[in-house]
Amino acid sequence: MTTSDDERRLDPHDENPPAWAHISAAEVLRRAAEQESGGVLRRRKLATPAVQRWSDRYITGTLDLRNIEFALLEFERCRFEQPPDLRQGKLAGIDFRDCALPGLEARNLRTDNDLTLYRTVVNGTVDLTDAEVRGTLVLRDSTLIGRDGRPALHGDRLQLAGALLAARVASKGEIRLPGLRTGGNVNFAGAELDNPRGFALNGNGMQVGGNLYFTVDPQGTPFRAVGQIFLPTARVESDLSMRGARLAPRTEHSRAVPPDDPFFDPNATLVADRSKVDGNVNLDRGFVSTGTVRIVNAAIGGSLRLSQARVDLSGGQEEFVEMGAKAGPYSDRSLHLDGTAVGGNIDARDARIAGQIRLVEVIVRGSALLDRAVISNRGGDAVEGRRFTVGGNLDARAVLVFGSVLLTGTKIEANLDLRGSRLLAPGVYHRDGAVKPSLDLRVARIGRDLICAAGDEPFSAHGEIRLRRAEVGQVTDFHGAELGNSHNAMTINAFGFQTQELRLTVAAAPRGRVDLGHARCASLSDNAAFWSAKGRIEVEDFRYETLADPIDLDDDDRVLTRLAWLRHGLRETYSPGPYEQFAAMLRAAGNEEHADTVLVEKQRLRYAALADGAGLTAPGIRLWSWLQRATVGYGYRPTRALTWLLGFLVAGTVWFFMIPEPREANTDDQLVWNPLLYTLDLLVPIVDFGHKNKWTIGGVSQWISAVFIALGWILATTVATGLTRLLRRGS
Repeated sequence: MTTSDDERRLDPHDENPPAWAHISAAEVLRRAAEQESGGVLRRRKLATPAVQRWSDRYITGTLDLRNIEFALLEFERCRFEQPPDLRQGKLAGIDFRDCALPGLEARNLRTDNDLTLYRTVVNGTVDLTDAEVRGTLVLRDSTLIGRDGRPALHGDRLQLAGALLAARVASKGEIRLPGLRTGGNVNFAGAELDNPRGFALNGNGMQVGGNLYFTVDPQGTPFRAVGQIFLPTARVESDLSMRGARLAPRTEHSRAVPPDDPFFDPNATLVADRSKVDGNVNLDRGFVSTGTVRIVNAAIGGSLRLSQARVDLSGGQEEFVEMGAKAGPYSDRSLHLDGTAVGGNIDARDARIAGQIRLVEVIVRGSALLDRAVISNRGGDAVEGRRFTVGGNLDARAVLVFGSVLLTGTKIEANLDLRGSRLLAPGVYHRDGAVKPSLDLRVARIGRDLICAAGDEPFSAHGEIRLRRAEVGQVTDFHGAELGNSHNAMTINAFGFQTQELRLTVAAAPRGRVDLGHARCASLSDNAAFWSAKGRIEVEDFRYETLADPIDLDDDDRVLTRLAWLRHGLRETYSPGPYEQFAAMLRAAGNEEHADTVLVEKQRLRYAALADGAGLTAPGIRLWSWLQRATVGYGYRPTRALTWLLGFLVAGTVWFFMIPEPREANTDDQLVWNPLLYTLDLLVPIVDFGHKNKWTIGGVSQWISAVFIALGWILATTVATGLTRLLRRGS
């Protein structure tokens, strides 16, 4: 019933209500009892409960409904002197609209319908501990103010058959809902929660039967919170959405930061450790957090969406541009997701992140999408993703990263695509000050392609690309890349790396060393810029089966060019393995002549290295090297020895033809002087034609004969060596 027939309206926020509005709580109870049958305050079991309405009243004293059964109670534009006491009450429902309350005592309350606080100001705690609402809890557009350090809403173990509708609610103090159980949605769209000393919302262990919303309301007002949104072990049967929300961490800490816990996040805005969300977690489309977003050891059935999000731990210093302020590294993590399993994708396209992204042992069954994101933690780890597992692609195209990306032990089933990205300002090891890699993929497994190639812009990494003992199933592509800077000694460290196709057609000479030792690939593509690296290129035991652009059988210039590249890459130092590998690749392609050219160069460098360390014997070694190279190509050109033999035979025949006929040394053999046969007998050391010992020659010719005998032994030995190599090669 209404309390007055006139049209006077009460301002419930007037601290001095007019006399006409005063009514005592006892009078309210008395009149309510009169409306009930027999005057007993006990709810009648009717299909449609009676509704008792009170409007424009200042209710003095305590409205005491403890242990009382009532029909539906509605209060509109009412002001209460004392907090209504509904503890252990059993109501059909209760509705406060445009009211002002100094608090609400409702522990163990039972209602068969909704409990509504609509556009109501509660200047004290709303205590719903262990309450059971068989309808919906409505807090829309209300203001809840906790006093003396008490929560604004105290709802431990609150049970709701329906939803919790708190759109645009404003709170000063903690919204405390640990153990909440709802059959429907929890909606804080457009709400503003303020508790700088602790939890803005404590939802530890809450169970939500529908969606959990901290989003923008239909009028465009975003959800805002100062203090921590605390949701560990929460269970959400649909989506957890903070789309467009704005979160700030607490500014005062009620407890000390544990000094021995390196994984504690003191400035977290969202904590959802061990939570389980059956749908998506939406932290996207304008989501802003100035503290850590922590979702550790959680299970997300759908996707984790961070597209166009901004998680900025810089206090506004980070400009997210290459030439901006050099802020960082940051002491706090931006995203802490260790141990979380994501059934769909992680989508962080166009995100802006200042602080470390930590993804240790995270499992993503879909893809991880970071295209056009900016991740900044200069001088620190921008991404820490040890043992990160991705079921699809890890796409990070046109990404700008300040800091190191550490993905050791990562498993990516499809592609890791860094096309057109820039990896700058890598981290530093604390123990010795050494610079960390820009990209660390040690022992990583990539099912298809690793793409560190140019896109709309060149791929660039100022620090080391570390691929030690990593495996890539198909293509590893550095086409058009710009690697290294003047501050880091290593550009590519691929010791023991394995891939099918390796493309090293970089845009500019790497500005540091390259290590391909013990690496393996089926196809190699490179260019002069790569082999012009500013540091040594280590290719010992680097195996490749073919060149992507094969060398034609008549293309001598390409072989000589590649030999020049190899010498430059090895800094003119002798290392036999790279030359043997080059020759083996050519021979496998049927290119025997060019393979021999490579091995001749290997022997030349071998003798040069021996001479450099031989001291006084160096000239002899160099002469011997020159003789072998000139005469038989170190045994790889045996036909050249036959040419020399023929030349010496002609020269000797002419010389001995011009001298007077020599005298006989013995008369046992009946031979006629023959300059040709005599020269042949001198040059062929094994076969004896009988002329060498038949004639006695003196003067200069005697010395020439001795030289011919020595040349014969040298040429015969090298020919034999070359034939042995040919026979061994043929077998």
